[in-house]
Amino acid sequence: MKITSPHPSRSALCTAAFGTLMLVAGCNNLQKQTATPTPVAEPSPPAVTNPAAPPALTVQSPPPPPPAQPYDMAVLSAATALFTNAKLPPAGTPALPKYPLVIDPLIDGMTGAQSVTTRSMGRRLAELMRERYQQFDVQAFSAANVARSPLVLIGTFTGVNAERKTAGARETYRICFALADLRSGKLVSKGLAFALPEGVDPTPLAFFRDAPAWTEDPATEGYIKTCQGTKAGDPINPLYLDRILAASVVAEGIEAYEAGRYREALELYTSALDMPAGDQFRVHNGIYLANWKLGRKQPAEAAFSKVVDYGLVHQRLAVKFLFRPGSMAFMANAPLSSNYSSWLNTIALRTRSSGKCLEVIGHTSPTGPEPLNERLSLIRAEYIKARLAQASPGLDKRMIANGVGSKQSMVGNGRDDASDALDRRVEFKVMTCG
Repeated sequence: MKITSPHPSRSALCTAAFGTLMLVAGCNNLQKQTATPTPVAEPSPPAVTNPAAPPALTVQSPPPPPPAQPYDMAVLSAATALFTNAKLPPAGTPALPKYPLVIDPLIDGMTGAQSVTTRSMGRRLAELMRERYQQFDVQAFSAANVARSPLVLIGTFTGVNAERKTAGARETYRICFALADLRSGKLVSKGLAFALPEGVDPTPLAFFRDAPAWTEDPATEGYIKTCQGTKAGDPINPLYLDRILAASVVAEGIEAYEAGRYREALELYTSALDMPAGDQFRVHNGIYLANWKLGRKQPAEAAFSKVVDYGLVHQRLAVKFLFRPGSMAFMANAPLSSNYSSWLNTIALRTRSSGKCLEVIGHTSPTGPEPLNERLSLIRAEYIKARLAQASPGLDKRMIANGVGSKQSMVGNGRDDASDALDRRVEFKVMTCG
């Protein structure tokens, strides 16, 4: 069977290299000179102005990004801009003089995860409003409060490189705050700053640390797009606006999971799933995790099947198989590592029943030389591919394996701990079967 993949095979990644050579050719005009008498100087003709010629254009470089500040100062700088520049709707009535406001938990701008730092940042913003910006009435992010169409504060915290891009080694963090008005459906303010890494704790909260898999989730995508690349007056991204009610229930479920109230978390995730636009990837992750924590093996396996199906429908599923350093052997003490065999069996069975073809892609963190990272990521992808073929005979003809090293890192901090587990993921991308 012929399989067409958007990525070329990388079976010889240690020796292959690609480059582009640009040749710039120039020529010199040579003019013969002959001995002639010294000419008599004549006045130069007057300059002729062409009225039809377009005026010279001045190309202006974009302004440099704001300099990186110590973390606390950066948070204060972005918050000050957000609150002082807010173009708020008409003031409230004497009976309701303040603006109701909820904070949708801040997230990483690449992975959508909440971390120790994003949680503390949200708390700091609430404190600032109570202390300095008392025109805002900070309320809980709940379905009941969201239904009243308050102001919503969102924010992303994203690692960026020296060029302020989400690629390569991350050196600073971009802080983006946005204030949205649910009544008008528009943003009313933005705040931006860059923070130095000292004092930042990117450790994911328990729910995001334990989540077995990742893929693009429209709810999270809409949140990020509403915050990033926008300005005051822009509309709220519809992907976010349409899902915010369910998102408030998901947030309550995550809080319950963090507190160890797994039965309550399960009820909240299940109720979110039944809501309009509640079919969200993090909901399926939550149902799996809550059942697993409650020791409900069969419901957990059924929930993981939904996780895999969601990824296959959306053409991409990244699973956090954690390997020993420099090896294709799994880490024995990694969270959920005892479930790896069950995950592999489920991925194999769901892929076979869907009739889809897969590209299995290995990834590594940026630690170590990149040629070795590429080779290691390929070996791990081939190992996972072999395990899937073992679980479902005949599936090997519908899969290929590739390794990309650290070229597609999502976190890029090089810590090799729970904070950048997604950088060491194994991805399953749906491709065309031919």
